[in-house]
Amino acid sequence: MMFRASLRQLLAVPPSVIKDVYGVDVGAGFDVIGEAGSGEDTITTVRRARPDLLLLDLSMPRLSGLDVLRELQAELPPVMMLVGIIEKTQLFTAVRLGVRGVVLKDSTTELLFESMISVLSGRHWLGKTLVADLMEMVGTLARQSDGAGLKHPFGFTPREREVLALVVAGCANKEIARQCAVSEETVKHHLTRMFNKAGASNRLELAMAATERGLS
Repeated sequence: MMFRASLRQLLAVPPSVIKDVYGVDVGAGFDVIGEAGSGEDTITTVRRARPDLLLLDLSMPRLSGLDVLRELQAELPPVMMLVGIIEKTQLFTAVRLGVRGVVLKDSTTELLFESMISVLSGRHWLGKTLVADLMEMVGTLARQSDGAGLKHPFGFTPREREVLALVVAGCANKEIARQCAVSEETVKHHLTRMFNKAGASNRLELAMAATERGLS
């Protein structure tokens, strides 16, 4: 309740003040058109208000944030999940269910505003401390699905799937080129095609987009 009240007050700050104090351009600013204190109320509020962006708490009474995502699948707006702590499996599930951004509740105000603008612009956002967790989960599932010969998202070729596995393992282009026995320029071409297929602009968005579409 206290966190929600603080967040509401923060979002009511005039755009000019946000830019002057926090150095973030939020355009015309934010209008809070609804709020809820439970998962059930969140579902009702989203269906009534049809927000452009949903700030969703992972931990709520009765229905969790993940339950809300499952219920609203067919009518889900862009979603940012706010978390105190989140397990790797929960993070992976949240992305699979359509979450566009995940931000820790103790993040700076600047980071919160930047993440909201990023998600509203159609991009993905993940707190730096959570990137490694998601990459680990994606890498594990990519290896499992590849070994099982299952369908892959975006029509990635076998070589592109190999590059994806190395990307989520944290390998730089030089290391990917070495392991694949190709030039760095070839790796760059592979990544460019993969970004285009997935509608991604960087490696993190590539991993999150592949997760959303399902690697299993």
